[in-house]
Amino acid sequence: MKRYFATVLWACCLMCLGCTSQNAERETEVVLETSVGEIRLKLYNDTPGHRDNFVRNVREGLYTGVTFHRVIRNFMIQTGDPATRPEGYEAKLTAEGDTIAERIPAEVVWPRHFHVRGVLAAARDGDDENPKRMSDRFQFYIVTGKVQQEGDMDNMETAREQRDAELLFVQKQLKNKEKLDALRAARDRDGVSDLLEKLQDEARWEVSENPPIVYPKELRKAYRIHGGAPWLDNEYTVFGEVVKGMDVVEAIQKVKTNANDVPLKDIRIVGAYVVE
Repeated sequence: MKRYFATVLWACCLMCLGCTSQNAERETEVVLETSVGEIRLKLYNDTPGHRDNFVRNVREGLYTGVTFHRVIRNFMIQTGDPATRPEGYEAKLTAEGDTIAERIPAEVVWPRHFHVRGVLAAARDGDDENPKRMSDRFQFYIVTGKVQQEGDMDNMETAREQRDAELLFVQKQLKNKEKLDALRAARDRDGVSDLLEKLQDEARWEVSENPPIVYPKELRKAYRIHGGAPWLDNEYTVFGEVVKGMDVVEAIQKVKTNANDVPLKDIRIVGAYVVE
């Protein structure tokens, strides 16, 4: 009897510790009041830079009045640009008169966070001008996406590997520029061809040994059932998800847009607040 009581007591202690841990790690929630309904978001604790930045933007009122300026059906809805507010946005300056950086460091937590339907992620500039894949300090998007099949996931893995191999091949050519120039100056076509072939083989092998992306079984299942935008995985920061109001997100993604994916009729965030 005493042993049973002790076991029950230990179990209760574990439950209490678990509750304490959960409370300590409670995730912040934010409500976006849009002109077509409310969207409630949960922000992840393991992307603290993005969480804190998003909360700061909300509390400073930077999202009040912004439009959903980019909407693509079966992909995502994008908003957050303070320049789209009726009053616009005056960039903040440092004491020296420089523009405060509008990028924040990436926090890609993949494969834990991936682009399944309903997630919140940070927009960013392309790799050429933003090789570290830093996030825009204001703009964000919510994924709607589409259902993916096994073959789609296989093709994405292959395409990503081919792309990275080509990029690495270009880098290797730059590193071997002097050798290549010397061979070309000597009109040694075979030498140039052999060196390029060697560099390309090296690039393909190195990427194949460390693939840029491999979709685990659980992610494949989620994309097959719920859909999403897996082609963005491991390259953009996912930092939250919709917990209520996905019907509003769906309604926004169905609006008519022009050739630049801008809605023909403004849909705005009329208010935003942190759930206390």
